[in-house]
Amino acid sequence: MEKSFDEELLDIMNKSALALMLSIGHRTRLFDVMAEIPPSSSSDIASKSRLNERYVREWLGALVTAKIIDYNSQSNHYSISKEKADLLTRDGSFNFATSMQFIPVLAQVEDKIIHCFENGGGVPYESFHRFHDVMAEESSQTVLSELIDGILPIVPELINKLKQNIKVLDIGCGSGRALNLMAKTFPSSHFTGYDFSKEAIQNASSESQKLGLSNTTFEQQDAAHFDHQDQFDFITAFDAIHDQANPEKVLENIRRSIKPDGTFLMQDIAGSSKLENNMSHPLAPYLYTISCLHCMTVSLALNGKGLGAMWGKEKAIEMLTEAGFSNIEVKQLPHDPINYFYIAKP
Repeated sequence: MEKSFDEELLDIMNKSALALMLSIGHRTRLFDVMAEIPPSSSSDIASKSRLNERYVREWLGALVTAKIIDYNSQSNHYSISKEKADLLTRDGSFNFATSMQFIPVLAQVEDKIIHCFENGGGVPYESFHRFHDVMAEESSQTVLSELIDGILPIVPELINKLKQNIKVLDIGCGSGRALNLMAKTFPSSHFTGYDFSKEAIQNASSESQKLGLSNTTFEQQDAAHFDHQDQFDFITAFDAIHDQANPEKVLENIRRSIKPDGTFLMQDIAGSSKLENNMSHPLAPYLYTISCLHCMTVSLALNGKGLGAMWGKEKAIEMLTEAGFSNIEVKQLPHDPINYFYIAKP
């Protein structure tokens, strides 16, 4: 039986609150701890987690009533099933609790977004506390986990070229985890990362140094203002183009910077440019929300295009074509239902 609208609203209230609790469970490692111990009291769980028992108990109350954590009222013991732990822990197959962190991160800028609704403009990157940390965690699931064995092999002959000596550029490299992983895996090639954020570049450089890499270069750079004629063999952009203030210019710069036999690999949100085509998209409300509160507004803060996360495949192909790419292939990989992978050649 279909829910009435008031029931739907109650459901939204409960699930919105749970997103915060799932985020807390991830950040405090409560899910990880509970997955490793037998059914336990709130005191034991708090002790194992090195957390305050009163807060842990209230957190457990939210998760028990949501039927995520199991509770035995006779023993006052709490536990999490293996099936649910698999989707809420760092060692699981996919950690949804990581993604839940975006909700509190975006909520912090609500007042500034309201100001933009009333006056236009946008909210700049530096207003988003912890965004780069959360994005790096998210990319570790959608990019890092399958980068070497699943994503890079979709470009013909790329692995062999990386093993030899080619030049690679990552646009919007963020904290540099993808680039550093490639640099570590393929020491004969050289890897350059550009990002607009000073904080992201510092994080990327720091990680590179810790890994002892000598084949990486990270630069704070607006991707709309670089031009390296035919310099790179392979250019990547993981979930970055739709955030750009001037995405057309960025794609043109990428096209000019790729060698005639090079390849541009772009990962971006899987969706349609037409709202009516996204009605059955399982994550459409979530993605439009992230777009409104981050992707679109950071672009508008720079007087940019404001494409937003849901710019869609049709618009992406159109812009890639206008930038000068004549051979464009779009793939979707089993591990990542959220994104398309565009393989574009000059």
